[in-house]
Amino acid sequence: MLGYDPQSPLLDLSLDTRDDAALVPKAIVVDEDGFDWEGDAPLHLPLETLVIYEVHVKGYTAHPSSGVAFPGTYLGFIEKIPHLQALGINAVELLPVQAHADEALLLDRGLFNYWGYNTIAFFAPEPSYGTRRTPGCEVDEFKSLVRALHRAGIEVILDVVFNHSAEGSELGPTLSLRGVDNTSYYRLAGPPDQPARYNANDTGCGNTLDATQPATIRLIMDALRYWVQVMHVDGFRFDLAAVLGREGGGFARNGALFDAIAQDPVLMGVKLIAEPWDLGSYEVGNFPVDWSEWNGRFRDTVRRFVKGDAGQLPDLGWRLTGSADLYGDDGRAPDNSVNFVTCHDGFTLGDLVAFNGKHNEANQEGNRDGSDDNHAWNCGFEGPTTDEDVLALRRRQARNQMCLLLLSLGTPMLLGGDEFLRTQWGNNNAYCQDNPMTWFDWDQAARESGFTRFVARLIAFTKRCGILRRRSAALVSASECSTADAADPSDIAWYGSDLGPPRWDDPESRTLCLALRARESVAGLGPCTVLMVFHAGAFLQPVRIPPAADGMGWYRIADTSLPDGEDFADAGHEVALQPQDTYLVNPRSTVLLLARAPGAGLGDHA
Repeated sequence: MLGYDPQSPLLDLSLDTRDDAALVPKAIVVDEDGFDWEGDAPLHLPLETLVIYEVHVKGYTAHPSSGVAFPGTYLGFIEKIPHLQALGINAVELLPVQAHADEALLLDRGLFNYWGYNTIAFFAPEPSYGTRRTPGCEVDEFKSLVRALHRAGIEVILDVVFNHSAEGSELGPTLSLRGVDNTSYYRLAGPPDQPARYNANDTGCGNTLDATQPATIRLIMDALRYWVQVMHVDGFRFDLAAVLGREGGGFARNGALFDAIAQDPVLMGVKLIAEPWDLGSYEVGNFPVDWSEWNGRFRDTVRRFVKGDAGQLPDLGWRLTGSADLYGDDGRAPDNSVNFVTCHDGFTLGDLVAFNGKHNEANQEGNRDGSDDNHAWNCGFEGPTTDEDVLALRRRQARNQMCLLLLSLGTPMLLGGDEFLRTQWGNNNAYCQDNPMTWFDWDQAARESGFTRFVARLIAFTKRCGILRRRSAALVSASECSTADAADPSDIAWYGSDLGPPRWDDPESRTLCLALRARESVAGLGPCTVLMVFHAGAFLQPVRIPPAADGMGWYRIADTSLPDGEDFADAGHEVALQPQDTYLVNPRSTVLLLARAPGAGLGDHA
């Protein structure tokens, strides 16, 4: 634009003294006492028992194939709760449901802020996810969803955005906080000789809420209490949570907001999960001891290992056993590590094994947006294919990722739709795609029922086998293995393919075996041992099996190289190994074995 000066005060709306009353959003008052909760109460599920499912409320049922009465709504979601129950999910992490705004730049391109990380009303559920049958009906409809999920034994965790608002930079619209008290809510900066009036942008979204200010802390605390007390949610995942701990020269785990949350009687006992980074800070392992964190190290290491990258064994050992290198020094347990391989931000699992690079052209940014650091492998062909060998390898690699996610100590989080290999057509930054690219295609879910069955059986096994959810963090290094409290090092054992120690220092080693021994009874089996074999090599690998304890034998539970239906044995129908001392592991495969007494089975104890 000719003569455009980005520093001109004429463009800085924080200096605009005009009356915007005719332009700002309006509100309606809803009677909060009119809803019948029918005795609903918090589930208080122990963190170590959770299997979290990250999902978008609208995208879950918006596709015509969903067949629900109110597609893309809170009520539509309720109709698909049986799918979550069959899968074994007991916590949903909902992408933002606080009312949000769309950016003008997106609307001009015919796109929308689909993910919803652009909050405008911290106390209101997103109206577009309601049926619109009556003004404000979304409030009772959201409550109906929470009540229905609780009845199904599923907790509700909200993804909340308190690091920035929808008002953008100082050049953005005045919609709420900027018009109330700009200097009390936003972190501001400017030349030393002038009043600070430019928005600090630690979020990449134009502004940053100042969580050191009493007004901002009060706003966040009131909002959190509202969603717990009035809406009955069970926890929160804080977007770009490192911003909330920025004080003075850097991040402070004892920051003012964190202290306020820790001391609040309403918020004691709710789940608190941090996305532990922001635009310029990576704080994995640094949050308060009562917080859990998204473990980005877990994601990257698992992807690299399954892809076949060299030198991954030492870090994989830490990730498999609860990431004590990140959380053990302050007494936190494996369940404080929210393990994930995929999430809304990035490739889906189906795309992680089908594309080498991102394909974000639909975002109309020249494919420049989205991460280039994906650690993805297309298994020999980029994108959709009819080659059966490539498709079989992709399913195997996806099973391998699921095994590492669900068999590792920690709290697993699945990206919704990964259980049926949902695709976003290679788009790894689909924040603006409110269309079939991001909506759940339930016809595809039916076509991939075999993969879904594998995931469901894997989840069911981890729930029956308590040693996979124990709280003591296990330490691992090249020279020793022990539990965090060193109570009994024999409870965990590492092997290479030859029954010797793993070749931790060999960058070319791609086989790791982990045995977990349960002294307590496991689903009625009595003491038993679970042996996991993770093999990312491209060739057949003979693996020696340690002798089973007296009176026990080895049985195969899962082998990701086997076809649908054979890849995971039905509970109680595990396959006895013959011979008992060696297993031929196919290329790029995961094998799960159980040592138990003959005749005992997990099937009667589901």
